[in-house]
Amino acid sequence: MEITEVRIFLKESPDKKLKAYATVTFDNAFVVRNIKVIEGQGSLFIAMPSRRIKYPCSKCGFKNESRAKYCNQCGSVLSQPVRPQTSVNSQTEHKDIAHPITQSFREYLQKRVLEAYEKEKSSRNHGATSSFR
Repeated sequence: MEITEVRIFLKESPDKKLKAYATVTFDNAFVVRNIKVIEGQGSLFIAMPSRRIKYPCSKCGFKNESRAKYCNQCGSVLSQPVRPQTSVNSQTEHKDIAHPITQSFREYLQKRVLEAYEKEKSSRNHGATSSFR
């Protein structure tokens, strides 16, 4: 699988860890949006698009955000859900929507996104977002 385009959308707040969003096109046929470029401890890395995990109300079954205290459908008090222990961080409230399966592809994807991020950051004076093929 080849990455055929990377578009970077810089974030303006310099003191935040989130530096940009990326949209990546694969084989001119498939797009993944909202890949985040994040500043970690001493280096940049990418985080794949994710969504908040929702838990069902025991009374009506409506799916509520994980930290909700009351059901948004019926108003019942929600018990705190038991978080799955399958993730590295058991406090996580998000689940990846799309992600690389192999380490080598993750490294390839991260390299291409971070290269495009650095190019976009250096050409920031032009004011518009760019795409890199």
